[in-house]
Amino acid sequence: MSQPFARYLHPFDVAHHPSLEPEVKRAILASWASDRHTVENQPAMRQPPELKGPVSVDNVFAALRSLVGPDSQPTLQ
Repeated sequence: MSQPFARYLHPFDVAHHPSLEPEVKRAILASWASDRHTVENQPAMRQPPELKGPVSVDNVFAALRSLVGPDSQPTLQ
């Protein structure tokens, strides 16, 4: 992944980025959804080191779902 993560402020910044391949978008968002980025005492929030502030895991999952199109495999069940 050659793009600097710091430019993304929200999961949909990743999902809507025009030059990232879908696999790269999924990898970034899946990493952000990981429990290793859970905010202490706030299990519904994630704080990847690339972001300036925490984001809701629901927003990360919504961004992942937005990547699912008619020609792609679902990333979440």
